[in-house]
This record gives sequence, structure tokens and C-alpha cells, in this order.
Amino acid sequence: MTNNKLIVISLDAFGSADLDYALSLPNFKRFRQSAALVKSVETVYPSLTYMCHTSIATGNYPNKHGVINNTHLQSHRESPDWYWYSKEIKTASMFDVAKDNGLSTAAILWPVTGRSPSIDYNIAEIFANRKWQSQSLVSLYASSSKYLLEKNQKFKHLRQGIKQPELDHFVTAVTVDTIKKEQPDLLAVHLVDLDSTRHDNGVQSEEAKAAIRRMDSHLGEIFQAIEETPSYRDCHMVLLGDHYQIDTHTVVRPNHLLRDAGYLTVNKKQEIADYQVYLKAADGSAYIYSKDPDFTIDQLQAILAPIQSTIERIYDHNQAQAMGADDQCFAILEAKAGYYFDSSIQRPILEDTNKTIPGVKLLRGSHGYSPQKADYTTMMMVAGPKIDQEVELIEARLVDEGPTFLALLNLAFPQPTDGRVLTELFKSKG
Repeated sequence: MTNNKLIVISLDAFGSADLDYALSLPNFKRFRQSAALVKSVETVYPSLTYMCHTSIATGNYPNKHGVINNTHLQSHRESPDWYWYSKEIKTASMFDVAKDNGLSTAAILWPVTGRSPSIDYNIAEIFANRKWQSQSLVSLYASSSKYLLEKNQKFKHLRQGIKQPELDHFVTAVTVDTIKKEQPDLLAVHLVDLDSTRHDNGVQSEEAKAAIRRMDSHLGEIFQAIEETPSYRDCHMVLLGDHYQIDTHTVVRPNHLLRDAGYLTVNKKQEIADYQVYLKAADGSAYIYSKDPDFTIDQLQAILAPIQSTIERIYDHNQAQAMGADDQCFAILEAKAGYYFDSSIQRPILEDTNKTIPGVKLLRGSHGYSPQKADYTTMMMVAGPKIDQEVELIEARLVDEGPTFLALLNLAFPQPTDGRVLTELFKSKG
């Protein structure tokens, strides 16, 4: 009888372009020999981690599941709150469906799972973004407290808060221990080292290659744990990316222009106090929100004229909605490759990202761009008893993954989704 257990491992910022190098490494290569491959997976828009992972988990685009950015629209805050909590998801997730059908569930740093009633063993991805908060307390509040305390007691020596690569060492150790001890039916894991490394050093940097080698080592530890745990020997396993990244040379801060045009007001600290029109950055793209019913795209273009050379395209409200982005936005700006957007006005409107400035985070690699950007796809590999390992699909969409994962568990979402089951991957193509 086929075992229904499923392990999903998200390799944050791993793109289709990484496959050649990764498959030269022992554990990636070994997994590929027993796995079907989807070479090019189209991400969502804007292609930020929290939106992507929620689309994976729900099979829906952001305008349907409700997680439309990494962070909330809080123009008055330099550090807005993130979409940390599962209550912010408007549609059923794979965790909900699994739990409703009597399966046990676990998530280790999977985004937008904070305080989820559908996850039995949960270490939520969250960080303290207020001066009065403590990392340990916000993690404890958002996670399964007994599970988190036990794993922290065992493996806290591996981590340094949320710093990488130590955090992925911790996540891997917890994953291995969870496979051996808790043995959940659905286990979802999020490895973030590569994403952080690319932000800091660039997409094709030697540091990024080192992060992929560390990732390969982590996979080896997880594979060994599976082999040593009888209940997982016939499990299904998925390796996937959520988005890729693009090298940057300049950060762009268009809210300077909206302030100068009178659509933003600021306080003495040069923090945004209120707005009629506001740019909410999503790195490679940016939402425009308007409280002015008479504001037009032509007016927006005129205001942004001084930075026109940094903008690839402006999508209006209807176009943004058709792409699955926030249906409350007025428009979306798409940056040209090499540029990314920032909401702040406390630093220059244009700034070289190759500088090193103490206390200032400048991204040398970024994401958030349109899925239509050239050479920007991610990938997925799937192995297990139901999977035809000879299959190589040319393309699929991120929203197809959740429905496919539930099909591996003999389950389905209770309502129609934007994505579909990738039946082409299955031995039985029904």
C-alpha cells in the first residue's frame, strides 16, 4: 500500500538557471535520478516570498488568497508588519485541507503560517520588528509553543537569531528531528540561505554558489533521515523554488517625486505622515495606491518622468488585476532589470547598490519582478510512488503546485483554484 506522506522543501530564490550547477552536486543529482522535473515554473506577481509561498499553499493568485505583498500597507512605518499569520489567508491552504482530512501537519519557517490552527508542529517564520519586542517571544506566540521550545532546547546552539547560514542549519536539524520523532503526514520546510546570500552578494556570486552547496548538504541530511525512518520510505518529496533573483545596480525611491508633487506629506523625521498617492515597494515592482478619485495614469507618468529610464512598464488597475496582483491598487510599476524600488524617502531618490553603508540595507540581488521577465523562472522536482520519474515538463505555474501536492495525498481543495493538478507528472494520467 502506498504511503501518503509528503515532504515539500522550498529553496528560496532557486531558479531554473541554477539547475545545471545544482545537478553537479551529489544530493541534487541523486534526487533528480528518481524525480520528475518541471524545468520552468512561472511565479506570481509581484514575485515576493510571502505571496509566492501562499500561492503554492493555496493554488491561487494573490488577489484571491489575500497576501498581496510581504508587508502590509502601513505608509507611516519604516518597518511595516509582515503577513505573518495564517488568518490573513482568505482561501483554504494545503495545511487546512490535510488537517480537515485527519492528516498530521508540520511547517518549519513556511511563510504566513503564524498561529495556524491547521498545523500541529509549527515553527513560524517571524521576526521582531519593533524595538520593544523580543525574537524569542514573537516566535513563541506565532508557533506551536511546546514543539518550538523542545526544538530550540535541542538545536539553539546552531543558530544566531535569524542570521544566515546558521538559521538554515537550525531548520535542517529541526526537519531531521521532526521526520524521526513527530513523523507528520505533511511536512513543509523553507530554506532561506540562498535568498539572503543573493540579496547581499548578487545572483551569480561565488557566495551564492557556496549557498547552493550548503543547500545540497542540508538535503543530504534530510534524505538520510527519510531513509532511516520506515514510515517515510515510500513518501512523496518535492524540491521547489518560489522565485528567482536579478542582479541590481540601483535602488529607486519614487516617493520623493510624489512628495514633491504634493501627494505625500512628511513629518520632521522625513517619515511619511499621510498620502493621497503612495508607492508601496515590492522590490522589482511597486504598487501605486491612490485616495484621489481623479488621479490618472497620465498624471502618474508625468510625475515619474524624471525616473522614466528606470521603469520598464506601468500596469493600470485592470492589468494588475488580470495578473493576479492586489485588486485594490491603482497601478503597478515594473522596474527595468538592474533596478529595484524602495518606499522610503530618507535616502536619495537613486542610489548605487554596490556601496557599503553601515546600517543601510542595499540589495545587490532582488526579486518581486514580473513573471514575464526574461530568464526569471523557477523550477520543481517531484519524486515518489505516484510520480513518473521519466517526465520532464517544459513549464507550469506556481499556482499548480498546491493542487498537485494535495493530489499526491489523495485530497483536493474544497473550492476551484487558479491552479490545476499537474497530471502529466503522475504514472496514471487520469
